[in-house]
Amino acid sequence: MDHYDANHSQSDDYMQPEDDWDRDLLLDPAWEKQQRKTFTAWCNSHLRKAGTQIENIEEDFRDGLKLMLLLEVISGERLPKPERGKMRVHKISNVNKALDFIASKGVKLVSIGAEEIVDGNAKMTLGMIWTIILRFAIQDISVEETSAKEGLLLWCQRKTAPYKNVNIQNFHISWKDGLGFCALIHRHRPELIDYAKLRKDDPYTNLNTAFDVAEKYLDIPKMLDAEDIVGTARPDEKAIMTYVSSFYHAFSGAQKVHRSVTSLRKMSHELLPSSVILSLIPCRYCMKFSTGLASFLLLVSYKSTTVLYMSESAPLLEWIRRTIPWLENRAPENTMQAMQQKLEDFRDYRRLHKPPKVQEKCQLEINFNTLQTKLRLSNRPAFMPSEGKMVSDINNAWGSLEQAEKGYEEWLLNEIRRLERLDHLAEKFRQKAAIHEAWSTGKEEMLMAKDFETATLSEVKAILKKHEAFESDLAAHQDRVEQIAAIAQELNELDYWDSPSVNERCQKICDQWDNLGALTQKRRDALERTEKLLETIDQLYLEYAKRAAPFNNWMEGAMEDLQDTFIVHTIEEIQGLITAHEQFKATLPEADRERQAILGIHNEVSKIVQTYHVNMAGTNPYTTIAPQDINNKWEKVRHLVPQRDHALMEENARQQSNERLRKQFATQANVIGPWIQTKMEEIGRISIEMHGTLEDQLNHLRQYEKSIVNYKPKIDQLEGDHQLIQEALIFDNKHTNYTMEHIRVGWEQLLTTIARTINEIENQVLTRDAKGISQEQMNEFRASFNHFDRDHSGTLGAEEFKACLISLGYDIGNDAQSETEFGRIMNIVDPNNMGVITFQAFLDFMSRETTDTDTADQVMASFKVLAGDKNYITAEELRRELPPDQAEYCIARMAPYTGPDAVPGSLDYMSFSTALYGESDL
Repeated sequence: MDHYDANHSQSDDYMQPEDDWDRDLLLDPAWEKQQRKTFTAWCNSHLRKAGTQIENIEEDFRDGLKLMLLLEVISGERLPKPERGKMRVHKISNVNKALDFIASKGVKLVSIGAEEIVDGNAKMTLGMIWTIILRFAIQDISVEETSAKEGLLLWCQRKTAPYKNVNIQNFHISWKDGLGFCALIHRHRPELIDYAKLRKDDPYTNLNTAFDVAEKYLDIPKMLDAEDIVGTARPDEKAIMTYVSSFYHAFSGAQKVHRSVTSLRKMSHELLPSSVILSLIPCRYCMKFSTGLASFLLLVSYKSTTVLYMSESAPLLEWIRRTIPWLENRAPENTMQAMQQKLEDFRDYRRLHKPPKVQEKCQLEINFNTLQTKLRLSNRPAFMPSEGKMVSDINNAWGSLEQAEKGYEEWLLNEIRRLERLDHLAEKFRQKAAIHEAWSTGKEEMLMAKDFETATLSEVKAILKKHEAFESDLAAHQDRVEQIAAIAQELNELDYWDSPSVNERCQKICDQWDNLGALTQKRRDALERTEKLLETIDQLYLEYAKRAAPFNNWMEGAMEDLQDTFIVHTIEEIQGLITAHEQFKATLPEADRERQAILGIHNEVSKIVQTYHVNMAGTNPYTTIAPQDINNKWEKVRHLVPQRDHALMEENARQQSNERLRKQFATQANVIGPWIQTKMEEIGRISIEMHGTLEDQLNHLRQYEKSIVNYKPKIDQLEGDHQLIQEALIFDNKHTNYTMEHIRVGWEQLLTTIARTINEIENQVLTRDAKGISQEQMNEFRASFNHFDRDHSGTLGAEEFKACLISLGYDIGNDAQSETEFGRIMNIVDPNNMGVITFQAFLDFMSRETTDTDTADQVMASFKVLAGDKNYITAEELRRELPPDQAEYCIARMAPYTGPDAVPGSLDYMSFSTALYGESDL
């Protein structure tokens, strides 16, 4: 018993500060791996009771189905019916039902929602499973008024207290060396682990031993690997707690030990004299016990434990003694039912009678080990049971029991297999005999039939092939007949009780088999003689069918082709059809010779039938094509050929006409299209180039406009040709790339361009006259604009316009003030923010910029000309020289003239001009 250490000491290795471990854990992701593995194994240990399991803990709970099933298994209660749909809403509904059930058990779920579980959030899923483990596996643990985690820890400390090198202070590093797990197992099942051989410095061996033994003998699934625990600075607390709780529940039978101890205490109380009990009362109140009294009570406890051990070992040994002879009885039974009853009795023994005895034996060993430990700790001699009741005696008797049990089970199975073999052979004989008899029924009558005497050759051949198939079937049944005879022989050798009836049935089958063989050979000879008689005629029928079928297909294809409608669009296509038709007509003489040869074969068959008086039932078996069918189809082909000739000629004429229309349209389109393009380019050059005055350009453009308008009849003529093409359903024209749509669009663009260009020149004339711009200035503006119009689009971009202004002397740099000024100019020339500046806008801006410095003087000079060099002007003169609206505007705003030469109604145009440009307050 050197593996116990009652004076175990608390090692500093188990007392590391919790804060340090928590800080290290934040940097070590191994905790998630340990939780995932442990929680998965824990879930599967319950789900396997329902016949299922999970592989990936965050994926397999997403639909909520297995989560609900897990809760039903561990709680023993029914949850609401789950949703079976595949949509997200169904999954969320199922998970919510599971979470509601957990909450109904008094568990507060913090930050765990159904959406996170459905989305496969690993952290939330592990947190949910840990909540379930706490509630259903740890919360109900109660040890000495402590519960849940504290209760489980106290239970571990109590169970491992006698073991050296084991000091359980927590659920992480206290378990790293594996001795804690081994101590728990050894404390309850000492026969499973040799604790004395374990070493503290070999954690891998300790952990693997504990986990393997727990999985094999205690039905505790392996939730972690030794590497998971040893390889981390601090194992995950939740994973260790889950694993340890499984040990607690596996050893929950310890409650029975508790009841036994209670009984012992009761017994010791009864053994004490009343005077002793009375003497304990004052001691109990003052909480002091004398040394002698304590020793006495301990002795009474030992005695009561000894009495209990002896009283329980005797019935167990007696039960073993009675059971072994029953297990050693090998008297066989003659029927399967009797042997099955013995097997059922044995199963009842295994299922009902033996398990309580196993528990009694285990409890005896626990009591014995506990007693010996108490005696050793109190320095008392070891307890020695009476002869034949030692633990070793019980183990030896138990070993004999299990040996007898093993031998009995083997004998039962062997005997059942022997009886099964006999019953199987008899049933196999009956089945095979019944199958053979059903197969042979009517076979003799079939073999003696004369059905081939009035049959055709094809029918005879079919009958012969059928007979060959029967012969193959007969040969295949040879094995079955031999098997029937072999089974009957084996049943005789095994002394089967119904052997006489088996032998009689087997003999009948063998006699019938010999008769079937003789009849089969006789029928084959008759069939072969009949086959030779009809073979010559059949060869002629076959030759007729081989040649008639392709010829008939050729005629049907020819008729289909001759009647097939055709759609062509070009002369080439119709010429191809005509060529193919001529080639077909060239094959008709050869086809007629083939037709006559086929009919000759049929005539030869008729001659042979009439000559030899052969009984030919029916027509040619190889074809349904009669000679009359061939003649009828041939006549139809000859009738369809001229009809096809006529249709092809008509279509050829139509395609010739269509080709003329194509060429006629293409000839005009190939002239008009380039002409329109040339005119567009010429108009563009006229609007950009600076040849002559604006009036010269305007006259030139109007002459162009007139020439373009005069070209309209040619467009109308092309429209007429296009109408004819459309009526003829002509969809393409390889002679030109121009379509009528292209011509129309080009013509409309040409008219629009010439009109727009004329309008632009007219506007430039108006601007020039209104602003007083000279022709040289106009040319300079146009030259500058054209120079920076790099792409010849007739417009300037913002950067191009900026460069143009700089070339004209404007001080526009890259500073903020210059950018602001340029933005102001752009708002003037491009008020709609189109991003481009037309020449007209450029011209308006330049004319305004060049005339703003002396505008007032120019206006006064203009008014002076209108006034006939007078210093004033009258309302009549303004109305005569200016447009009405402008005249009334000036009259309303001009002040009366007050000079020495003033006349009634005279107006001061000088002050008006000065005020108009901001040089006076007038």
